[in-house]
Amino acid sequence: MVEGFRQKGWIRFPFDPVLAEWVAHALPAARAAIDDPRHSKWHDCEGTWFIGVDALDNDSDGRVNGSPPLAGQAMHFIHHHLGAQALHKGQVSVIYPGYPRPRRGEGDAAFRYRARRDAAHVDGLKLSGPERRRRVEEPHAWILGIPLTDATPDAAPLVLWEGSHHPLGSAFADTFAAHPLEAHATLDITDIYQATRRDVFENCPRIELPARPGEAYLLHRHLLHGVAPWAENATADRDGRMIAYFRPEFPEGLARWLQND
Repeated sequence: MVEGFRQKGWIRFPFDPVLAEWVAHALPAARAAIDDPRHSKWHDCEGTWFIGVDALDNDSDGRVNGSPPLAGQAMHFIHHHLGAQALHKGQVSVIYPGYPRPRRGEGDAAFRYRARRDAAHVDGLKLSGPERRRRVEEPHAWILGIPLTDATPDAAPLVLWEGSHHPLGSAFADTFAAHPLEAHATLDITDIYQATRRDVFENCPRIELPARPGEAYLLHRHLLHGVAPWAENATADRDGRMIAYFRPEFPEGLARWLQND
């Protein structure tokens, strides 16, 4: 299993009753987060996406709304093969019928990319400045997705490009190695990222990865991924297609993130 994860960059875990119990506690907390006025800024894409960064009120062990710590097959795999990390407050990402629509301030080109390429991205690469250049600002250790609601497979599932963490990880490592350490914190990686991403679209298979409550999926930190459009006949629970995401950062920072493992 661990070799498959390292080769493909992702793994889906089957139904786990331990995780299903956690979901039963997390779902009411996620619903409350969506309606919380403090999170109103996360309603975007003309009402078709609640972005929900840091919206889930969990502690560093994943306890939420009286639940036990986040546990089960996925967390066991992470602890034994990737290293345990203290958890941040989880993202509550909810997609609704009609997605995608343009985000606030999103230009035509950016929206076309969202619709045509599933808004494909590597987490932690942030846009900055008027020219929207990318830098590594959040050195995530891994990405864990936990569905909270039932939805049909075509209801805006997560999309990934299998094996893309290999060319992207190598490109990042080579780029940073060519610059002195003092330049790393602000290094502009836009050009190499975009060039490698084009190669990924040509050479790595695109895979849609729907999942149901009690299941989970784990992504490598360098894996290119995004969200597919909501299909015309797709359906979901009344809450929409809701997923909790955890992306803890490496305490060691960028140097550890760059390691191509």
